[in-house]
Amino acid sequence: MSWGKLLQPDLVLGNSILSLTLGIIQKNQIKGLVLDVDDTLVPIRDSNTSPELSEWVEEIRAITSLWLVSNNLSQYRIARIAESLNIPYIAGAGKPSRRKLKKAVDAMNLPVEQVAMVGDRLFTDVLAGNRLGMFTILVEPISNNMDSEFPNYGVRSFEIWFSQLLGASLSMSPYSLMPGNKK
Repeated sequence: MSWGKLLQPDLVLGNSILSLTLGIIQKNQIKGLVLDVDDTLVPIRDSNTSPELSEWVEEIRAITSLWLVSNNLSQYRIARIAESLNIPYIAGAGKPSRRKLKKAVDAMNLPVEQVAMVGDRLFTDVLAGNRLGMFTILVEPISNNMDSEFPNYGVRSFEIWFSQLLGASLSMSPYSLMPGNKK
């Protein structure tokens, strides 16, 4: 598989995870979500979830299984976030490695094709999900602070530029919402 295809999300939301609706999940026949944490659910320097995120999780939980899979090595921080949302988790995942993603998918007892990897990064979240054969969803970071204290935004901009150079299309289109639009 080409790098362009490996970095191509199945769905580009163009907004935060809070815009991932029940309708989108059902339309794409998704039964489980593996969620990145840093900048996908909470800003990278936060350990507290927002009331809006908690409401979103409760709504989504009604139709899908949920797992948090984070590259963050802080077991305490990721555990705190996971416990506040009542979601099982894996910290220190090492994405784009597939090993911890597969562990979460296996725990859901679902076919990998029915589970989506949701994250804000192409070279970790989308690449790992695509390597495993998951449906992949790229969201905008929950925090859009462009302060130089947060180096991930420059990295994310590079990832987007480089992925497009390799042939990935990161524009939103109605086609990306159609079932069966897997590579």
